[in-house]
Amino acid sequence: MKPKIITTLQTYDRETFRADVFAGMTVAMVALPLSLAIAIASGASPAQGLVTAIVAGFLISLLGGSRVQIGGPTGAFIVVVYGVIADYGYDGLVLATFMAGVILLIGGILRAGRLIRLVPEPVINGFTIGIAVIIATSQIKDLLGLTIAEVPAEFIEKLGALWAARDTVNLAAFYIGIGSMALIIGFRRLAPKLPGLIVAVAATSAIVAIISLPVDTIQARFGDLPNTLPAPTLPEISMARVSELLPSAFVIAFLAGIESLLSAMVADRMIEGRHRPNAELLAQGTANLGSALFGGLPATGAIARTATNVRAGGKTPVSGLVHAFAILIVMLFAAPLAGYLAMPALAGLLILTAWNMSEPHRWAGYLKERRSDRFLLVLTLVLTVAADLTVAIGVGVAVGLALRLQRRDVPPSDWDVPHR
Repeated sequence: MKPKIITTLQTYDRETFRADVFAGMTVAMVALPLSLAIAIASGASPAQGLVTAIVAGFLISLLGGSRVQIGGPTGAFIVVVYGVIADYGYDGLVLATFMAGVILLIGGILRAGRLIRLVPEPVINGFTIGIAVIIATSQIKDLLGLTIAEVPAEFIEKLGALWAARDTVNLAAFYIGIGSMALIIGFRRLAPKLPGLIVAVAATSAIVAIISLPVDTIQARFGDLPNTLPAPTLPEISMARVSELLPSAFVIAFLAGIESLLSAMVADRMIEGRHRPNAELLAQGTANLGSALFGGLPATGAIARTATNVRAGGKTPVSGLVHAFAILIVMLFAAPLAGYLAMPALAGLLILTAWNMSEPHRWAGYLKERRSDRFLLVLTLVLTVAADLTVAIGVGVAVGLALRLQRRDVPPSDWDVPHR
């Protein structure tokens, strides 16, 4: 369960440090707009997204079991975080994140890292696509600049509210959002090694500021971003609060464990390495404890940012430490500039993130799977969208394990590299 950084530093040299610094700076430019957008979509403030990327990102790289894993807030958490904040307030989310950290630490100590592999792949694919659907629909309001007093949390009611507000479309917001999406896709295809996310969002946001378009920005909606980290404080803990938040804590811990280990597996394929799953769980637990102490969001390994790190030349966990320090520097010295980022641009970014999360290139393959796997995927997807993530995961895992016991010839999972 020894962290990878201890192993990699034994043969560390100046050339490796140079590569790690460049990769870390590149990943930071990708993580910055994503952290802001994910926090906003989760019902939190953008500052809390930055805090999570800095604190949790640093701890995941420092203590993790992967050479190149990059951690922080991810789209997979948006649905559960939004629900916890809506039901229990932000202080409830902080406590649930703290509890999830404890659960992950216990899992790491008990060497449960390899047990995650028992979760059936159709369940993972089903709730991932379901989460992507919810994320995309949650961003329609900002993409179109709709005027809605309060967007319902339930999926069907949300669609009804969006349709009812169709006459309030802001064309300026729509063009900024679509323009950001077009630029992101263009950079991804023509210059994949460049941090196209921040360039695209910054460029369209600059147009909003220069022409004074009637488009919402981070500063207009949330006020000025803080230019320092908050002081660490323990969340308020009581037996009644712990009892009501325990299901949410287990869901957060489950998602953090699944997402981080999947990301580490993808990274292993890219660098021909081998991660340490139990060290990874311990790192995720510590990172979520740390994020909660600073009032941040749940965190896990981020597949897209990890893949970006590898493609940019990251060699060791030092690149992840550099990524966290770079975001901290932006927070300390350039927080006012982040306030100019346009909400439709961030909405477009998240819609593309949701599309890539769903891995559309694999849909045709799903149709060729055996009937029971297709049923399990659709069941988990529908429950994720129509019910909630807790029910979807519980039912999906139970049904999936029952099917696995019924047949023993399940091939090992072959994970692709999605642009999450």
